[in-house]
Amino acid sequence: MTTAFDPIDLSGTSLANRIAMAPMTRSRAGQGGVVTDLTVEYYAQRASAGLIITEGVQPSVVGQGYPDTPGLHSPEQIAGWRKVTDAVHAAGGTIFAQLMHVGRIGHPVLLPEGEVNVAPSAVAATGQVYTAEGPKDFVTPRELTDAEIRATIADFAAAARGAIDAGFDGVELHGANGYLIHQFLAPNTNLRTDAWGGSVENRLRFAVEVAKAVSAEIGAARTGIRLSPGNPFNDIAEPDPEPTYTALVKELAALDLAYLHILEAGEIRELTDRLRRDFGGTLILNPRTEGPTGQDALALVEDGTADIIAFGALFLANPDLPARLQAGGPYNTPDPATFYGGAEKGYTDYPAL
Repeated sequence: MTTAFDPIDLSGTSLANRIAMAPMTRSRAGQGGVVTDLTVEYYAQRASAGLIITEGVQPSVVGQGYPDTPGLHSPEQIAGWRKVTDAVHAAGGTIFAQLMHVGRIGHPVLLPEGEVNVAPSAVAATGQVYTAEGPKDFVTPRELTDAEIRATIADFAAAARGAIDAGFDGVELHGANGYLIHQFLAPNTNLRTDAWGGSVENRLRFAVEVAKAVSAEIGAARTGIRLSPGNPFNDIAEPDPEPTYTALVKELAALDLAYLHILEAGEIRELTDRLRRDFGGTLILNPRTEGPTGQDALALVEDGTADIIAFGALFLANPDLPARLQAGGPYNTPDPATFYGGAEKGYTDYPAL
């Protein structure tokens, strides 16, 4: 029987186990979106994961949606990440960078002067974002032109190249949680009537074209994608996600990507199973649970539901999580008050066994 502690080949990259560190925003980058020495320590501490997937990294200036998040679009940012990847590799780990363009989720005060948030359509999200000036309502984004959509796709490819230059083993495209790729997929955020919206085929086009461009730039074996069918986060409405996601995954399967990463945001296990079959390759699963994903999720590898299980908050609080899972605990308790921003408290000071 295959277990979560067995190695796995990820499109030519050997992983020591089937336990992944899920991408988690930490908002601790330094000036100019450059990661700090604390970030180096944070990821190196968690190098026993079979695969680390970093926090969301903006592929362009306008892709930023939260304070103090890192980028991969300047030489300084790339040099900063090189320290992280060197440290993770020295500790025997494997690390992918998650490329996240937030689209309409954010606020112009987080962007350089004159820049505004962009999206498939000029539809504001309900809710607020935290900024240095306090919470602010989401604004109505500017609708991307066809030329700007193509330039954004090129930004993803350039950031992927930057990731490889920084020493990452690959990248994950963030197509989940209501950010830009998800905004193109969802019918309430994509009201376009051109080739990028309307029909299912047109709404999934952006996701596919980004995956194609990144694969062409760095290789499909170093490209993964994260999806969250039906996830209402960030004011997304997908009342019937199955037609969109089955069509999308069939297109992605033809690209032979390194993996498909599904975040289950509802009772969608039947859809997860179908997408796994349609994709045909490695499936990373962040399963639906009542609380943080815990030890019970390891059974999903044993029964064949997934190839790799992604752990979020539990990995945040337990830098040596694979060893703790194998021992059956004990576990440090995550502290939500220190999830975002700050220094070492709640970041690098969680003890190992």
